[in-house]
Amino acid sequence: MFREHFIIFAKDILKMKRIIAKRTLKQYWEKHADCEQYLKTWYETAKTSNWKSPNDIKKIYSSASILKDNRVVFNIKGNSYRLIIKFNYKRQWAFIRFIGTHAEYDKINAEKI
Repeated sequence: MFREHFIIFAKDILKMKRIIAKRTLKQYWEKHADCEQYLKTWYETAKTSNWKSPNDIKKIYSSASILKDNRVVFNIKGNSYRLIIKFNYKRQWAFIRFIGTHAEYDKINAEKI
């Protein structure tokens, strides 16, 4: 009984602990309602995931682009929008670095933002 509870507890600890900041996503979908459900789905997936490396992300999001410095670009709503996340895999933290349209993404340096 104790062992089962420990295993369940240990799995919960390893999930993405912090996504900084959900407010950024919320503010964006309030202005762009067509991507709201897509961003909510990404958030819930990330929050309940235990991504230890970019390879783990690619298993779920095969179209994600892996960049330097632990950054990943996610295609949102069929690539209408782009979401750049910088990960700290060890601490299970995700930092939202950019959310915007594909055209806005083309104007930035995804590896420096």
